Amino acid sequence: MTAQVADTGVSAGRNADVDVDVLIVGAGPAGLALGVDLARRGVDALVVERADGLFPGSRGKGIQPRTMEVFDDLGVLDAIRAAGGPYPAGMIWQDGKRQGEHRMFDPAEASDDSPYAEPLMVPQWRTQEILFARLVELGGSVAFGRELLAVTQDRDGVTAEFASGAPVRARYLVGADGGRSTVRRALGIAMTGETVDPHPALVADVRVTGLDRDHWHVFPPRDGDDGFLAICPLAGTEDFQLAARFPEGTDLDLSLEGVRKVVAARSHLAPEAVTEVRWASDFRPRAALADRFRAGRVFLSGDAAHIHSPAGGQGLNTSVQDAYNLGWKLGSVLRGGAPEALLDSYEEERRPVAARMLGLSTAIHRGEARRSVRTTGQLGLGYRDSPLSADLREGLPKDALRAGDRAPDGSLPDGTRLFGAFRGPHWTLVAAGPETQAPALPVPTARIPAHESYGTGLFLIRPDGYVGWAGGTASGLREYATRLGVLGQALSQDLPQDLA
Repeated sequence: MTAQVADTGVSAGRNADVDVDVLIVGAGPAGLALGVDLARRGVDALVVERADGLFPGSRGKGIQPRTMEVFDDLGVLDAIRAAGGPYPAGMIWQDGKRQGEHRMFDPAEASDDSPYAEPLMVPQWRTQEILFARLVELGGSVAFGRELLAVTQDRDGVTAEFASGAPVRARYLVGADGGRSTVRRALGIAMTGETVDPHPALVADVRVTGLDRDHWHVFPPRDGDDGFLAICPLAGTEDFQLAARFPEGTDLDLSLEGVRKVVAARSHLAPEAVTEVRWASDFRPRAALADRFRAGRVFLSGDAAHIHSPAGGQGLNTSVQDAYNLGWKLGSVLRGGAPEALLDSYEEERRPVAARMLGLSTAIHRGEARRSVRTTGQLGLGYRDSPLSADLREGLPKDALRAGDRAPDGSLPDGTRLFGAFRGPHWTLVAAGPETQAPALPVPTARIPAHESYGTGLFLIRPDGYVGWAGGTASGLREYATRLGVLGQALSQDLPQDLA
């Protein structure tokens, strides 16, 4: 059945009965991450999932450095790191012989301001299990087997109807239900995109004998062959992820026998070397961006808003960071007294980032760009042009940290770290430099010496780890807090008068 959406134009009243504050459709990385973020903010949210369980495949297996920082804040990084491992070097094979290693991406080293230097490999199914466990630990839940049929919204809420079970009434709804998003189609939001590669690809999680687990094994096309084969050990498991490219128009055989034929034809391995196919997919690389990320009280997040080529590992990471951006804003509006207009900044901030990451993924897929932490790690992404970014300093060096940038990590005099001060659903004030006066605000304050990354001055760090406001003194902070409204009523009441 096709979901439908309607706006009745009828107000149900400010105190209209709701079942939950936020209904999240889809229990993928974006939906689960959003559920975790809202749960720790005390927001009553429910995740619903059409399938009977979590996604079973490895698909998005790369966790980029910026997403590791997000997972640190959400309380799941230790479990993620324990479940995964580093990317192995590639091993090129030809006629059954090893031709030599090659790096899959340019190496990088951790630094004081960026503690996570290189991507981590964790199969998507395991990442989702960890996020799900964290959600349950925080008191959240997922309702499986709930197929969305219709969405009706008015000025005070959204009603979702399902193929089975009672309707759910929520103040807001977030469509995180994948590239074929029922929510997006119900809203009538188009996606603009292109086919990245007309050649279909087989992607499968398999058990294989005869290959070491220290390398990403690559079998280039043989003479007269139109495709390649790559078999990558999935860290923390006994599985390999297999990827094979085929001529345009090929009908793929996803069975064990079909996979065995591909492996035998394109490598030195015998068919029986493939002992099991645990998950398989017929993948058609495409890049597409939703024309809007919001319609009234309904938002799009993750693959429902942007579809990536897997090259460069940007899809899952961009999706998680959609959730991280939206979560604190919904929490501020629902629990912190912030104006609803704050939610407008979600699309303003995230859609340009998604567009940029789509372009990068496509360029890497086509061999026009190379993987590196600088390009794919997402540490350099920010929101300088956002209406939430205010920087009152003048004459800054070209490379200075500015409002809208990711707030770097750093050592504190007591041996702790800035990321430790940022951790949690709050704003944080950083006072850098011995002469910088920090006002008494109802938010945690970190006082640091003049810092290589921060220089000197005051920096108000958003709950998602970006600099919201920056100034040489506290002058103007009251205006920012009043305009934005995201620090709650206590800030406006307790802010000293000399900060006006």
